[in-house]
Amino acid sequence: MTPERFPVLVTGGAGYIGSHAVLALRDAGWPVIVIDNLSTGFRWAIPDDVTLVEGDLADTALVDTVLRSHKIGAIIHFAGSIIVPESVDNPLKYYRNNTANSRGLIECAIDAGVKHFIFSSTAATYGIPEIVPVREDMPTVPINPYGMSKLMTEVMLRDVAAAHPINYCALRYFNVAGADPLGRTGQSTAGATHLIKVGVEAAIGKRDHVSVFGTDYHTPDGTGVRDYIHVSDLADAHVAALDKLIADPATSHVMNAGYKRGFSVNEVLDAVDRVTNMTIERRYGPRRAGDPDTLIADNARILATLDWTPKRADLDGIVRDALAWERKLAEKA
Repeated sequence: MTPERFPVLVTGGAGYIGSHAVLALRDAGWPVIVIDNLSTGFRWAIPDDVTLVEGDLADTALVDTVLRSHKIGAIIHFAGSIIVPESVDNPLKYYRNNTANSRGLIECAIDAGVKHFIFSSTAATYGIPEIVPVREDMPTVPINPYGMSKLMTEVMLRDVAAAHPINYCALRYFNVAGADPLGRTGQSTAGATHLIKVGVEAAIGKRDHVSVFGTDYHTPDGTGVRDYIHVSDLADAHVAALDKLIADPATSHVMNAGYKRGFSVNEVLDAVDRVTNMTIERRYGPRRAGDPDTLIADNARILATLDWTPKRADLDGIVRDALAWERKLAEKA
């Protein structure tokens, strides 16, 4: 049964993951409204037929007006700050942008009668897990303000859903990578720290090397192992989560978004070398504080709960999409 197509508000919809979710919603027939302050997002990432409201979530009067004037039925919340080392240096920025602004948004949602809320959470909520693959019922012990700011929002959503007629889905992302296979959007932020983004930047000459942090991890080749999920698969998961929340309005969900498969830093860079038919210079250095040896999602819950199956899990394919987008960016420059 096709759910009612009410307007969906996407916060941070001009950013990397948000812009892919906007496309996935639009491709599925949902009317979409975006609110973004364009601090890290791009106006060009929003399709011409999608309404962009340029503004900040801290402006709750604006948020309230948007929710009511567009008769928003669901919110997908991406807006926030995402750089882990920065969160350690400037924790109050993260508790403002990620926690306080989310609190204000949730309050506006309740006041305006919004029934469904999807939250962009993170595997950083687990901290350094003792067991991998990590399941959703394992301890959440963040080791940095970024992870804690996201976990605090999850807790708010849990408590609010128990007290008000709203349900939610928190998707805990693992390492997001790649770009829209049709070349409509991709990771465009200058100075991005995502490994595959850095690797393809080096491949087209934007960087002269790739730094590898740590060679003494308890992994097969000594470099950190992560679960890389294609951004378009992740965007599709948000659409599937929306369908699920509508179909079962009495139930909320917390789910890992990953592939239950990990690659080391060296394996990822090997894939960049394969796809580009060149050898990227790797400079090895000490590990960064707080980086787990291995972080892989147990994705049994999302596969069992949502009408969602990954379509783009091939590592070389993820790299090819990221590379194609990087070349497109270079042509724009």
